[in-house]
Order: sequence, then structure tokens, then C-alpha cells
Amino acid sequence: MEKLINLKINGVQVSVPEGSTILQAAKLANVRIPTLCYLKDVQCVGSCRLCLVEATGARGLVAACVYPVSEGMEVRTNTPRVRKSRKTTIELILSTHKKKCLSCVRSMNCELQKLALEYNAEEDRFGTDHDLKPIDDLSASVVRDNSKCIMCTRCVAACEKQTIGAIGPKNRGYAKVIGSPYDVSLAFTPCVNCGQCVVACPVGALYEKSAVADVWGAIVDPDKQVVFYTAPSVRATLGEAFGLPAGTNVEGKMVTAIKQLGDVKCFNMDITADLTIMEEANELLDRLNTGKPTPMFTSCCPGWVKFAEHYYPEILPNISTCKSPQEMFSALLKTYYCEKNGIDPKNLYVVSVIPCTAKKFEITHEELGGYTDAALTTRELAKMIKEAGIDFANLADGEFDAPFGTASGAGAIFGATGGVMEAALRTAAMKLGGKGAPLEFKEVRGTAGVKEAEYTVGKTTVKVAVASGLGNARKVLEDIKSGEKNYTFVEIMACPGGCINGGGQPYVHDEVRNNIDLKAVRAQALYDYDKDSKLRCSHDTPAVEVLYKEFFGTPNSHKAHELLHTSYAKREKY
Repeated sequence: MEKLINLKINGVQVSVPEGSTILQAAKLANVRIPTLCYLKDVQCVGSCRLCLVEATGARGLVAACVYPVSEGMEVRTNTPRVRKSRKTTIELILSTHKKKCLSCVRSMNCELQKLALEYNAEEDRFGTDHDLKPIDDLSASVVRDNSKCIMCTRCVAACEKQTIGAIGPKNRGYAKVIGSPYDVSLAFTPCVNCGQCVVACPVGALYEKSAVADVWGAIVDPDKQVVFYTAPSVRATLGEAFGLPAGTNVEGKMVTAIKQLGDVKCFNMDITADLTIMEEANELLDRLNTGKPTPMFTSCCPGWVKFAEHYYPEILPNISTCKSPQEMFSALLKTYYCEKNGIDPKNLYVVSVIPCTAKKFEITHEELGGYTDAALTTRELAKMIKEAGIDFANLADGEFDAPFGTASGAGAIFGATGGVMEAALRTAAMKLGGKGAPLEFKEVRGTAGVKEAEYTVGKTTVKVAVASGLGNARKVLEDIKSGEKNYTFVEIMACPGGCINGGGQPYVHDEVRNNIDLKAVRAQALYDYDKDSKLRCSHDTPAVEVLYKEFFGTPNSHKAHELLHTSYAKREKY
């Protein structure tokens, strides 16, 4: 039986499991303790000193995020001594911080700014003692501004959790900075552009390379026809940028808002999620029938693909040759859509709205054809909506434009870890087992880092694995290489939880991330959407049927391979 420890926090009696920290106990007592360096499931080092509290039996103030509770302990979190310590710490941080708050990407949504206001910190109490450092903007996805870095090291921990280590601390003491090996740009490291460092950063030291100005320019260009298409997970997260609860499905408001940005069309990327399944499921069946390399790995996530190209080039023949849904959609628009509507592809400006900073890197790949003109993160779309003065929360629901509007629920769940696998299994099961095949494969759902399952459909048995987060991906790959595990099909997403937790999703303060399972809440919105959908399988989507009838012929046809498939190449680690 688990032993409980009894203590008081600000006079409130609580009982917590042995080994709990004061911070964990405070949560049960409904007492808020501020943090900056602590981030649940990412880092717990007690270095920022903002969570200091007074506790009986302790000498001096202690860091609540790491200090263990003891029987009979009494904790005070808001004494004059504690408040003075926190205020001084914030003021010291501000003394070395580039305070360009009005023009910062995190203005009004900055954890340091919020704490400074709460503790009445004087921004210049200790003067301004920092050198403006050069901004690293050579990466296709992520910009680093070290002049705003507060040395919380949350970005470093996030990168290490991904087992990449593209950034880390350098030097010691006052000279300590966060940088890349040999002081090179992120562009020249094995960074996979996942953006987990960006969503971990509490200030504006890391952010995506913005395409907002380019998209505004295209919208007002009389020679351009602009089309947007939105990724599956964006409907479940965009509302957070406008104060709506996490997990609110805002698809209709999102479409309306995009159409109010200018004379643009808005399509549903779930269509090419469905198209991906048609190509990928048939590719898997072909591999099983012809003895080609297995397991087959999914290829939807550019962060995962770049990871494989850097660290596991030997498994590149096992990765599905399907392009990501983003690149499939852009290829369709610049070919099929332009042909059907008599548009010169040069005049069609294609904008994807994606949850992922790695997608910005992906559109620079020459082998993908250069069909996507701009990739906007969920945050960037929110910025454009706010800049346009649109009252998002009170918008009426709109509908995606034809012919790429109606898709299946299988395409929608692509945004959650396990969603690509489940969508593929639905179609493969129908092909192998007929109409009695199952529609839901709940064993591959959930936010666990690695999930395994075995299914027998018809006469075929498939062993599958799902991994999210590159640390978990590395474990799965090593198990496969050692022969310990043997799978038929493997789904990997670079970001923990999948696209719903992508590096381009809305900024969320640590107080929310530390207390709510965002990955589960956001994913549930997609599963609810799928459950309520009239179409549950990718092969039932009308637009997909039309595309094969009018354009591609059959899945994995020669034309499909020309536009919907790609190849991979080894990248140097350094």
C-alpha cells in the first residue's frame, strides 16, 4: 500500500504519496507556486529559484519543484521573505533580458512578463547589463534570439528529450549561454525542426520563421489566386489562441476567419490525409505480397523523416515513399486543381496551415517539387486573424470550399499519435476482411510514448507499433535493429502526442501545461470529430474517389508516384 505523507501548506492540510515534492503537494492544496525552469515531463532542476518557499526543517528557502515533503512539514509560500526573493530574482533576470516587449512574439503571452507584473518587479532596478547578440535566422523553421534568453534551459531539456542535442549550455557562470556546437547556426546542426524547443521556451528567445508578411502580400496581389488548406489538428487547437478552452473544435470558425482575410479559398487537408492512406495502405499490402522490406514506417511527419535521414539512414528503404499530406495537397492544387480551373500554376499561391515548424523546412525540399508557397503555423494564422480585427470567438461557422471540403473522420485523427495507424488499419482491414472489419482500433490510441498491438484480419496478421517523441522513436528503432521486436507497420511522430502537440501550436503557459494533459484533451477533440463523422474510412471520401477516377487511375499508379511519392537520402549528423 502506498505510504502517504501528511503536511500543511499555508495552513491547508494535505496528504500526498511519499516522494512527492512540495510543488506537487501545493497543487493538491490549490496553492499556486510560480515556476520558470520547471516544465512537467520535460525538466525539473530547481535552477530558476522562483519556486522558493519556507518549510519547517529546512535551512533557508527551498525550491518547491525538487524539495521532497516530510511528515508534519509546514510550508509557507507567500511570506514577505519569499515574495522579496521572487521579486529580486525576476529583477535580476530582467537586467540581462532584451526588453523589446511591445514588438516581441510573446508580448501579452510571456511567462516572464506575467510574473514581473504579478510581483511588481522593477525592470531596471539592476540596470541593463547585456550585449545584444546576433539573431540566428538561417534555419528554415526556427529563429533564435539569445538576447531574450533567460537561461531557464527548458529548450535544452526539450531537445535532449528528443535525443537530438542541437542546442545546449556553453561556458560557466555569468558567461553561460545557450548555443549550438562550434557556435554554428541551427541550420547546420542535426536539428530536425520539430519546434519542441519553441513551445518549451517561456519567453521570445525561440520562435518560428514567419511567413505572415509573404501571405499578406499574396492576398493583396491582383495577379495571385490564394488558397489555404488546414491540417487536421488545427481545428482542435486554434481556439486556445482566442481564449477558448483547450480541446474546443473550432473548424467552422477557422474557415470563416480565413475567408475573411481576403479573397481566398479554404480547403480541408483531411482530404490528402485520406489520400495518404489510400497510397500508404496499398504500399503496405504490396510490401507484404512481394517481400519488400518491412516493417514499413509512416512518412507523414517531416521531423521524423529528417531524424531518420540523420541518425538511421539504414532504415530509409523501409519508410513509406508517400509524401506528407501537406506536400500531396500542394501538388494536387498546382496540377489537378489548376488544370480543372484553367489557372496558371504560377498564379496560384498555396498556403498550408500546419501545427508544425518542421513543415516549414519540408517545403524547401527540392525533391518535393516546390508546390507549397507558404506554411503558416497555428500561431501565425491566429496572428493574422487578430491583425485583421476579426472577432474569432463570435464568428458563425463556415464550410470548406469544394471540391476539397468533405473528408473522413479517419483523416481527422491524423493529428493525434496513433491516428495515421488507425486510419491505415481501417482501410487495410476493409480490403483484407470485407465489410465486417472493425472501424476502431483503440489499442493504438492514447498518449503513451510507445504503443503496440497485433491484429488478425482475414488471413493476415499484422504487428504494429506507434511511437511519438523522438526519444521513444529511438527506442523502437533500436529494438527493431537488435531483433528484439518484429513489426509489420510502424507509425512515428516527432512530437510527443503527435501533431496536436506540435511545435507550431499555440503558446501555453507552464501553469496550464503542468496541470492539464493537453495532449489528451486536444486529441479527444479529434476522436469526437471522427466519431460524429458520416464517413469513417479514407477510401469512402468522395473527393478521393473522384481524384482516382479523373486523375490518378489507381493507388500507386505511375502518375500517383510522380506527384504523391518521394525518396529519401542520408544526411550528415554534423
